[in-house]
Amino acid sequence: MAKRSAIEWTESTWNPSTGCTKISDGCRNCYAERMARRLKAMNNPRYINGFDVTIHEDLISLPLSWKKPQMIFVNSMSDLFHENIPDSFIYKVFQTMVKADWHIFQVLTKRSGRLRELSRKLTWADHIWMGVTVENMKVKHRINDLLHTPAYIKFLSLEPLIGPIQNVDFTGINWVIVGGESGPGARPMDSGWVRNIRDNCLKSDTPFFFKQWGGFNKKKNGRILDGIYWNQQPQYLQY
Repeated sequence: MAKRSAIEWTESTWNPSTGCTKISDGCRNCYAERMARRLKAMNNPRYINGFDVTIHEDLISLPLSWKKPQMIFVNSMSDLFHENIPDSFIYKVFQTMVKADWHIFQVLTKRSGRLRELSRKLTWADHIWMGVTVENMKVKHRINDLLHTPAYIKFLSLEPLIGPIQNVDFTGINWVIVGGESGPGARPMDSGWVRNIRDNCLKSDTPFFFKQWGGFNKKKNGRILDGIYWNQQPQYLQY
């Protein structure tokens, strides 16, 4: 069975690797790190190493056994392009995604430099969506790295949004997701930042998905922006 996900913009998760390390401001309150520590304390065998980067070779072909088509978030508990994950392993993950063409795979990374470097060596298909996380203007360069990849659907995860994203051209971007930070120590997100991004998406006809306001109690704060649930997605949904 696929691991069902509570993340609003996907359906299931697949974690052929787990664990990561912090590289930018958005990593401070990493939800995956908190969850990994909890799972280790529960003696989950996948998290015996806690949040250290760990490869699970036996899970490489798992999506091939999931017959029901679904949207799959790849490595929700890691970063596929982490420097401790070998190129050869990344190639295997992409080979599985290409074969399992009845699914849509959503890959998200903060390590856009390595993504850009490896992208021409990877096998791509239209059902493999590639995204980068951009939490503030300090890491705006990740967008340019993404645009230099052959991915058919390119998306941005502006979460946790901890600063304004201004004067960004969304040309070539197929989807923008915005969300505030949640959980202990969550940093506030200004509503003006969200509206500015939303308005830029509307101007460029880029699908806009508002995931959450965030905060310590994200369910209470909800995900309505100006009276609307913004659930727009890319047109490619044939799976």
